Amino acid sequence: MTNQLQDFSLDFFNLEGKTAIVTGGNTGLGQGYVVALAKAGADLFVVTYDTNWDETRELVEKEGRRIEFFQADLTKTETISDVVAACVEAFGKIDILVNNAGTIRRNPLLEYKQEDWNAVMAINLDSVYFLSQEVAKVMVEQKSGKIINIASMLAFQGGKFVPPYTASKHAVAGITKAFANELAEHNVQINAIAPGYVATANTAPIRADEKRNAEILSRIPANRWANPSDLMGTVVFLSSRASDYVNGHILAIDGGWLAR
Repeated sequence: MTNQLQDFSLDFFNLEGKTAIVTGGNTGLGQGYVVALAKAGADLFVVTYDTNWDETRELVEKEGRRIEFFQADLTKTETISDVVAACVEAFGKIDILVNNAGTIRRNPLLEYKQEDWNAVMAINLDSVYFLSQEVAKVMVEQKSGKIINIASMLAFQGGKFVPPYTASKHAVAGITKAFANELAEHNVQINAIAPGYVATANTAPIRADEKRNAEILSRIPANRWANPSDLMGTVVFLSSRASDYVNGHILAIDGGWLAR
């Protein structure tokens, strides 16, 4: 036991020499994950729908890490193999996958349109499943890898006015566990982060609504919204050797929301 305790060091969190794919890594939480991984030593392959890459490139290169971008519409599953092939060609391997890309469309249940359901499920669930499956083939061959899915508080709760988002995030939690069961024997770990309410551009309108903002804060024991930096340590942990015995877990970063 003494020798095992002495084996541990903060190097377990070091990602130097690792390559990470991050989808939707150009803005908001995705950009936070990208910067966190770069700070921990990883090189980045960022998959985005837009091509406004200058800020993210500057943030990563400031850390002395390499970054490549790949423009793709992940709702088109035929692009998935192109993403994986391009990353392997650029870096020779894939050590980490962060399935961050997602979308939300709000409408009352009785008015929800099928095309909105399809659009949400295509990016929030289908792309996560097929990209994880394709990347897992590389990781199994390598005999190592980390896949991190992004769930939500609505992986645990029902919410209102977002039925496909809720369905997709419950499903993300499910496939996280299913992948973990099959891939653990290949030294590939799959977990999910479930963020609570985070202060980003997407949530600015909610925070600007004084009544709604007060309702949310009254439910959070920490009495504040999360900042992207509150989730950066989590993505590093789940990408690193420090989490080698963590598998199939949905880790809530919510200021205590679920504890209420």
